[in-house]
Amino acid sequence: MRDMTPTDRKMRLCAFWFPPGSHPGGWRMPDAIPGSESSFAAFVEVAQMAERGRMDAIFFADSVAVQPVDLIAEGDPAAGKVYRGAAGLEPMSLLPALAAVTTRIGLIATGTTTYNAPYHIARRFATLDQISGGRGGWNLVTSQTESEAQNFGFDRHMEHDDRYDRANEFFDVVAGLWDSWADAAMVHDKATAQCFDPAKVRILNHDGRHFKVRGPLNVLRSPQGRPIVVQAGASGPGKALAARIADCVFSAQATLAEARQFADEIRATAITFGRRPEHLRIMPGIIPVLGRTDAEAQELLEELRANITDEQALRSLYRVAGGLDLRKYPLDGPLPDLPRSNGAQGRQRLLIGMARKDGLTLRQAARRFAEGQAHQLVCGSAATVADVMQDWFEQGACDGFCVMPIYYPRGIRDIVDLLIPELRRRGLFRTEYEGRTLRDNLGLPRPASRFDA
Repeated sequence: MRDMTPTDRKMRLCAFWFPPGSHPGGWRMPDAIPGSESSFAAFVEVAQMAERGRMDAIFFADSVAVQPVDLIAEGDPAAGKVYRGAAGLEPMSLLPALAAVTTRIGLIATGTTTYNAPYHIARRFATLDQISGGRGGWNLVTSQTESEAQNFGFDRHMEHDDRYDRANEFFDVVAGLWDSWADAAMVHDKATAQCFDPAKVRILNHDGRHFKVRGPLNVLRSPQGRPIVVQAGASGPGKALAARIADCVFSAQATLAEARQFADEIRATAITFGRRPEHLRIMPGIIPVLGRTDAEAQELLEELRANITDEQALRSLYRVAGGLDLRKYPLDGPLPDLPRSNGAQGRQRLLIGMARKDGLTLRQAARRFAEGQAHQLVCGSAATVADVMQDWFEQGACDGFCVMPIYYPRGIRDIVDLLIPELRRRGLFRTEYEGRTLRDNLGLPRPASRFDA
C-alpha cells in the first residue's frame, strides 16, 4: 500500500454506468438484481450513490441498435445469451428525470453525430443543462456498428474518416448554436414591453459540407457557458477531435505506459489547436473488482470469469472484427488477421496488440477483451486498487478515471463505500463538491461566448 500523499490536485471520478454492469459475467451473480437496464429505480439508486460518494458525474453509454440483431435475424440461439447492450433506456429522456432526484452530480449522456441533427443535440443538451442547473454533459461519438446504419435508412455505415469529418462540423454547429444568446440577452422590461435585446442574439448561418443551419437556438445559454463535451475516439481522427474540442477524454488503456503515451499525445495535440492542456480532463476507464481483502477480491473475479460463456466472449469481438465471422475459426488457435474495421479502429488495434504481445489464443483474447473492452481491470482490496489509480494519476497518465461498476448493485456500492474512502484517506479525492456546476467540479473554466470575442 502506498503512503498517503496530500496534494492540492484531486482526482476526477465519473461513474460509467452501462447496465447491467461493465463485467459481462456480473449479471449472473447470485446477488445481482435483474432488470436494471430498464428500471428507473435502479438508475436513481446508482446516481444517488455516486452523488453520495461525491463523484463528478454519472456517465451513460448508448447505442441506437440492438447489438446481437444479426444473430436474432438468423434465429441463432446464441443471440439470447448476448445480454449487455441489447436493450436499455434512451439517456436523453432519462437524464432530466435524474436531474430532479439529484443536486450536484454531473449527468453525461451519449449522443451520436452520425444519426442525429446538430440542432436536436444542441437543444436537448442545452435543455438538460437548464433543468439541472448546469450539470449536463454530451458524450460526442461517431456510431460504430453497421446495425445502427440500418435503423436510419442506410445499408451500411458511413466510412470511418467521413464520420469524423462530419463529427467535427457537427460539433462546430452545436457549439455555435449554444452561443446563440448572450448571457444578458433577456431583459424582461415590462415598462417598455421588451423581452430580450435582439442585438444580443446571434444567427449562426452555418453553411458547410454536411450541414446548413440558420439558428439561433431556441434555448438560452447554458448555466455553465456550454455543457461539458466528452470524446472517446482512439483512432487518429478520434484523438485529433478529442484534442480540439473535448473537455473530458474517455480513453481505454490497459497499462500505465500506454496511458502516459496517450495522455501526452492528446495534450500535445491540444496545444497545436491553441488550447491549454490543463483545460482537458483525461479519464481512462477502470473496472475495479473490489473485496475487503485481496483474496476476497480474487475469489469474486474468478466467479465473474466463470460466468462468461465462450459464445459471449466471442461475440464481444464483433464490433472490432472488421466483418470477419470469428465463429469459423478454432477457439484454441491464434487470433486470425482481422480486416480493417470501419467501426472501432482504436479498440481493434488494442485487441490485436494484446493478442500478439501475449501470444493469446482466440478464446483467450476474446475472454480477456470481453472482461474489459480494452479498459484496465484491477482486482484487489481498496488499498490495492487505489495504489494503481494513484500511480497512474501521479505519473501524469490521467486526471482521474471513469470507474465502471461490475454489476448492480454491488459494483457501485463497493466503489462508494470501499474505494472512495481509501482515495480520500490519501488526500486524492474531494470530501465535498467544489461548486454547483459540472464544470466547476471538474475544475474547468467557463468558456467565453462568441459574443465576447
